[in-house]
Amino acid sequence: MSQNAVLTKIEAASFVGAEKPATFLQAKANWIRRQTMHIHRIAPGIRVASSLSAVDITAALFFTPGLCRQNPKDPHDPARDRFIASKGHGSLCVYPALADLGFFPVEELENVGKEGSFLGVIPEPITPGIETTNGSLGHGPGVACGIAIALKRLKNPATVFVLCGDGEMNAGAVWEAFMFAAHNKLDNMVVIVDDNGRSMLGFQKDIMGLAPLAPRFVSFGWCAEDVDGHDVEAVSAALVRMKALADGRPKVVVAHTVKGNGVSELENDPLAHIRMLSPETIEATLGIWP
Repeated sequence: MSQNAVLTKIEAASFVGAEKPATFLQAKANWIRRQTMHIHRIAPGIRVASSLSAVDITAALFFTPGLCRQNPKDPHDPARDRFIASKGHGSLCVYPALADLGFFPVEELENVGKEGSFLGVIPEPITPGIETTNGSLGHGPGVACGIAIALKRLKNPATVFVLCGDGEMNAGAVWEAFMFAAHNKLDNMVVIVDDNGRSMLGFQKDIMGLAPLAPRFVSFGWCAEDVDGHDVEAVSAALVRMKALADGRPKVVVAHTVKGNGVSELENDPLAHIRMLSPETIEATLGIWP
């Protein structure tokens, strides 16, 4: 792969209406999507639109065999791959994945956001399978750099995966971390950017206009690949390629997604990030989802 390679961009498309039979990964994504909506019904304060755009990414990361190695019986297993949910306000879709993997009973999903539950409206380290506090945006890449360089020095072959939102790309701290990663040849670090084109107050193109992101990462010394973030098989394949690549460059998959994917009133709303859905919309949506 060329030092300046940016792999072909595939534009994102909503999963609704897809007619091809569900694969294992697609079935996992469908289940996570429904559970994410159910969590929103229980805890309306969660950022559901931002969580829905990351569903297929989450399914690919956690359920591609051998990709993100986890040990639910020992969440602090030194051999585990590390996952940093830097996109803290939009990573509630990770809870169903962790439950399905066995970190905690699936029934615990009924308690998200309730007093006494370890499942908060923003993931925290009290939750089995969650590495870091993720409420302040823009800090995930820097924390991941620290973990990645420590793993290198310990000669631990684990990989650090980081899920970022495109909105936090507006923060200078993330680019300092990206420069640090390239300078220190942290090729054990894979960033996934959920590039849904919108942040809290509107369209990214109107706020900071960083697109296209992949060439920017390449200019910082990274290997970058664009992918359709709602094609779970394509996301899986891209992550497998990136994890296997060990040429001294940190790696990023820019996943092009739709904010609120699968819910038309969210997909078409510039302020979807802060929208709460009515119980009627939730029931109607679950009625048409696979």
